[in-house]
Amino acid sequence: MALDFLVTHSGGFHADELLSSVILTRLFPAARLVRSRAPEWITPGSDRIVYDVGGAYDPTAGIFDHHQRGAPLRDDGQPFSSFGLVWRHFGRDYLAAFGVPGADVEALHASFDQDFVLPVNLVDNGALNPSVAGPLAKLTLPVLLETLKPVFDDRELGADDRAFHDALSIARGFVEATIRQAAAKLRAETIVLGAIAAAGENRVLELPMGMPFRPAIVKAGADHLLFVVHPRETDWCLTGIRRSSDGFEQRADLPAAWAGLTGRDLAAACGVDEATFCHNGRFVAAAKTREAALEMARIAVEEALAG
Repeated sequence: MALDFLVTHSGGFHADELLSSVILTRLFPAARLVRSRAPEWITPGSDRIVYDVGGAYDPTAGIFDHHQRGAPLRDDGQPFSSFGLVWRHFGRDYLAAFGVPGADVEALHASFDQDFVLPVNLVDNGALNPSVAGPLAKLTLPVLLETLKPVFDDRELGADDRAFHDALSIARGFVEATIRQAAAKLRAETIVLGAIAAAGENRVLELPMGMPFRPAIVKAGADHLLFVVHPRETDWCLTGIRRSSDGFEQRADLPAAWAGLTGRDLAAACGVDEATFCHNGRFVAAAKTREAALEMARIAVEEALAG
């Protein structure tokens, strides 16, 4: 599909058309991005995609607006923004163009839609107020992107368009980083699930490097696991496993006698010569070698089970 133009509205901008532009400019890099409300531009045509303007939603005609009466709703009954509509129709192609493996596209499309696209939809439609984030309200992505608009008394010709393109670069960075992290989590899941199978009934999970591990542990139902050991650049790490994704309570804490100790003090407290560090919160520790980290893990498991 060759296009000459990507058309959205002129003037002030919001997160939804910025983020739509991130998707579309990757898929159609040769198309010129036009910001206009002129009828000759916002009327659908075979040479363009029109989004967040135009008063219609018709994918076959290449127009993706959500402001009109009878605008489409998601399957869950919540509203779309233009970003939601663009993601619905072009998100899978975007992920493929970004280099996401085909086997992961569907899962990543769904998770990005739920975690990233849906909140933008809701904020743009007034169905969610950033104030629900409390002290972080002004640091939410839709609010931050809008701060990149020109100030009210900047009357310089082309100020809106220049600000839009500057903001587009920033928005692109957030989208691409989020996709990159999500794709990495899927890769990590495969590695962690393999390590869980290899660990059997062992209470300690050994991984070949640091990576997200909790989602795969939960998915595998590996409730017996208490600690994870993995190498870092110059040492080895021993870490606990959170009971939930939104809290800090661990399945098991490292021994209280280790808390906040380093070097010789820690080695004396735990009886492992190459132990180097234990966080005062007792959720992570370090050692110089794999053998030392595994020995610390063994001691931690024994104490946790005894307690």
